[in-house]
Amino acid sequence: MKIDFKKTNGLVPVIIQDVRTLQVLMLGYMNEEAFNKTKDEGIVTFFSRSKNRLWTKGEESGNFLKVKNIQIDCDQDTVLIKVIPKNTVCHTGSFSCFGEKESKGFLYELESKIAQRIDDRVDGSYTYSLFQKGINKVAQKVGEEAVELVIEAKDDDADLFKNEAADLLYHFLILLKAKNFTLNEIEEILLDRNQ
Repeated sequence: MKIDFKKTNGLVPVIIQDVRTLQVLMLGYMNEEAFNKTKDEGIVTFFSRSKNRLWTKGEESGNFLKVKNIQIDCDQDTVLIKVIPKNTVCHTGSFSCFGEKESKGFLYELESKIAQRIDDRVDGSYTYSLFQKGINKVAQKVGEEAVELVIEAKDDDADLFKNEAADLLYHFLILLKAKNFTLNEIEEILLDRNQ
């Protein structure tokens, strides 16, 4: 698909979304030159209507937006770019121009952080040290956390239950990494089952 810049007087709206959490981060505009620069360099560049020039997000702050995926809508006049933000996105210091980081979708960010700690062999990291012990220890830890969650489910302490649930999810993500699978692959199976 190709963007119809003539249809939109040379500028198209661009929605920026965190590829891991799917949180909308900001809205900007691109002309054809900004769009091509973004595609070529893999860093989001807008056309600034106030500066009347190309503007690479992060050119002053260093908070660049690394492009992971570009999609064009069915009318060919709006762009969705999924990115990995380097840091906060909004000039106010907020994570997003629409507010602070949301917990929904955070598991993907956590999965990425777990992978980074393991792949970079981060010394002193609990995640990496557990991973180093091998698949049996990782699986054992998932089993322990599952049993602790079941025990807390029988009681009435909501905080303990939620914390055990969080521990189970965290260790499950380590197990997925140890088995070379991703959370997305598991979600796809659930999606297929739901059809």
